Amino acid sequence: MSFPAPTAPRRDLYPEIEPFASGWMSTEGEHEIYYEECGSPSGIPVVVLHGGPGGAVNPGMRRYFDPAKYRIILFDQRGCGKSRPHASLEDNTTWTLIEDIERLRERCGVDRWVVFGGSWGSTLSLAYAITHPERVSALVLRGIFLLTKKELLWFYQDGASMLAPDAWERFVAPIPEAERGDLMGAYYKRLTGDDEKAKIECAIAWSSWEGETVSVEGPTARPDKFAEPGFAVAFARIECWYFVNGGFFPEEDWIIKNIGRIRHIPGWIAQGRFDMVTPMSGAWALHRAWPEARLEVIPDAGHASSEPGIVDSLIRATDWAAGV
Repeated sequence: MSFPAPTAPRRDLYPEIEPFASGWMSTEGEHEIYYEECGSPSGIPVVVLHGGPGGAVNPGMRRYFDPAKYRIILFDQRGCGKSRPHASLEDNTTWTLIEDIERLRERCGVDRWVVFGGSWGSTLSLAYAITHPERVSALVLRGIFLLTKKELLWFYQDGASMLAPDAWERFVAPIPEAERGDLMGAYYKRLTGDDEKAKIECAIAWSSWEGETVSVEGPTARPDKFAEPGFAVAFARIECWYFVNGGFFPEEDWIIKNIGRIRHIPGWIAQGRFDMVTPMSGAWALHRAWPEARLEVIPDAGHASSEPGIVDSLIRATDWAAGV
């Protein structure tokens, strides 16, 4: 069902909290996955899937859940955040991330959990749920990204460029005009090449383009982290790696084609009307294929999870998920 999001009074984040447990989880390969647990050790399990791919968890992500009700489990996906090794593309695919989620679930002794994800986190949440529907009690999603060619070309070739031409100029600046017909390919060559100076320059440009378009406020609202080399290199390399490989999905529109496997799972979708990074067409396509899920369209929001209307919808969503 589709619902207009209420405009007032809006809910705000829960208070800041610290983890009661944290550490690194080994995998079958070189990767070690950083994870943390917050809230109530006996609470409703929820796993938080961050964006990117190549982003990281942060303390603010703990605050979308009532800490008295939830056992909040967060982790940095392969190659990013505190996970090791940094920015590694080795064995880094959608399917190895799904294996990590299952490994973490077993490590934490969880049978079923709420899955919470935004942007790329929504992609991974849906892929995980389709692969392991018996392990998901509810889905809370934001800024739907189906990782289709159409979405990628919109943001990295022609589309969003017309809405933010100032930011777009900065994005294309490191790439010679002769290579701008395939910007993802041109960036991939540099982000995976041996020229460290070019790699850092391109990583910051790639990352900053997303940072400058996440909010309806535009480039001035770019979070500082998007221009920090340590964050940007992992973010840009891993995103570009996933995107030139089509998310490692076996076919185009794989999520929608397999949505029948999860239509019985309770779902909540929060989507900014003016989301420039993952346009509302993705959320609408998901809504049409999965009408049982609640879709809330936030009329004054873009992509950022920190925008007031998005925060409000997600807080109400996690309160709702605690009761399903």
